[in-house]
This record gives sequence, structure tokens and C-alpha cells, in this order.
Amino acid sequence: MAEKKPAETPKDKPASTERKRKPASEAKAAEKVEAKAPPSRLRKALKWVGRGLSVVAGFYAFLILLFWIVPPPINLYQLSEAWRLGGIEKDWVSWDEIAPVMGRAAVAAEDANFCNHWGFDMAAIREAIDEGGNRGASTISQQVVKNVFLWQGRSYVRKALEAVLTPVVELVWSKQRILEVYLNVAEFGEGVFGVQAAAQHYFGVDAKDLTDVQAARLAAILPDPKGRSASEPSSFVKKMARQHLAGAETIAADGRSACFDSE
Repeated sequence: MAEKKPAETPKDKPASTERKRKPASEAKAAEKVEAKAPPSRLRKALKWVGRGLSVVAGFYAFLILLFWIVPPPINLYQLSEAWRLGGIEKDWVSWDEIAPVMGRAAVAAEDANFCNHWGFDMAAIREAIDEGGNRGASTISQQVVKNVFLWQGRSYVRKALEAVLTPVVELVWSKQRILEVYLNVAEFGEGVFGVQAAAQHYFGVDAKDLTDVQAARLAAILPDPKGRSASEPSSFVKKMARQHLAGAETIAADGRSACFDSE
């Protein structure tokens, strides 16, 4: 009669089985420990950076939508000039209260392709690069973003913000609104901001009553408002004014003012 083999106990099972199960249990334990482990400092920092960027993006989105309808009350540069000078001349006027020639003259002087770009004039940028950066390539849209939402001076942070905000402003605002804001915040002299204050300061008239020559002279002083005068123009300012007046007529004839004239 054959002998019965005793039943195997857990202890009698092959060691290889134990070795197979042990790593699995250790892996689960390790996963639990890892899940309970606090996030690293880098993750915390990235989380706070993300929150900060979201706040900044929301802040600028709110301002862009607000100033799409409401006139910007004042900007950082105007505040600094008001502090330095003890006050500034500034008076907002709507688009209908500005002589049409003023808009065309300003575009001819500062950004002739204003109606044809989405915030950046790539042809002007390429020309500036080819000339070694000796000439500016900022569009009117970029200048509005800098003047209304940012600060003066050169810095990588400001340029980066300007590059991000300019297309957004172009998307939300109409070209006419961009030009309207530009003409109301641009500096036309020491402590003189906006076309209404400039028209009163230099010629004693309202912005809607500017003549072609007066508008062209105001456009001619935009690149150097503290060094040029529209009421007592130098021969250079007179020359530039004639060029801007001719340019205003040209963009009206070839349709490059249609995006703001026709609205």
C-alpha cells in the first residue's frame, strides 16, 4: 500500500513563490509612501508661478475690455510727469471730435501700414534689423499698449508683455478705437497729452477744428514732443509736416486709411 504524502504547509512551498510575491507587495508599499509624500519645492514654485501668471492675464484682460468702452483715465508716464511738473494738460475727446485729417496725418507719420497689419509691421521690423536697429519699428498699436497698459523705458519684460498684449488689443478693439486712444494719450509737448490739449496749447482751437497744416505739424512733433514745437516750427518740422500732409493724402487715396475713416 502506497504511503500518503503529507500535505504541504505554507512553509513547505518553494522559496521562489515567496520571492515572486515579495517585490509586488514592496512596490505597493512604495507607491503608498510616494502618494503621501509632499510635493517638491519646484512643484510648489511652479504652481505659484502659474497662479501669478493667471492673475496678471486676468488683470490685463479686464483692462483691455474696460478700455474698449471707457477712456483710460491716466497712465504711469502721465502720473510721473504730473508729479514732476506739478500737473499736466490732458482732455479726452471722442473720435467724432477730432479732425479727420489728424488721424490720417498721425498714421502717415507713425505707421503708414496701420490698416494692413495685426499689430506688428513685419516689413518695418525687417528694415530696422537690416539697418542695425537705428530706426524704430513700433506700430501705433504697440505704442498704445505701451502707453496705456505698461511703462516707459527699455526692458525685456516690458517688450515681452507688449508682444503678448498687442495682438489681443488688435483682436478686441477696432482700428478706429486704437487710433482714437492713441491720439488721446500721445505726448505732444512737455506735460501736454492728447490731441485736444495739444490743439489748445499750440493753436488755441479744439481738435475738431484743426486745419490740415496744423494737424500735420502736430504729427511732425510726435517723435520728439519735448524738442519740437508745432506753433513755432523749425524748418525741419515744417519739412516733415509737408511730408506728413502729402502722406495723409496718399493713404486716403490708396485706401490705407479705410479701416478708421470708414467706421
